Amino acid sequence: MHLEPRPGIAWPSSRLRELKDAVRALLGLDDDTAVIIRQLVRGEVGRPAPETVVGVLPMDGEAHRWTLHRPAEQITETELRTALLRHRPS
Repeated sequence: MHLEPRPGIAWPSSRLRELKDAVRALLGLDDDTAVIIRQLVRGEVGRPAPETVVGVLPMDGEAHRWTLHRPAEQITETELRTALLRHRPS
């Protein structure tokens, strides 16, 4: 059975999947740890400032969150690595 998204719901972009895989690899996460990446738009009306939020939710332990102040499509692997490893979960 092939599942299709509900009308009006888009599948995650390939870039978000790439970032999720990179987070998993950079932090050495196991398959039981959830990685969530969301792109948010915040800011003044007419001049939104996009952010990309990365969440890591292990089955056992504390959840962690990072905010990168760029759209997901503009985040490089170097920027992601720097953000994650600067505030790496213990």
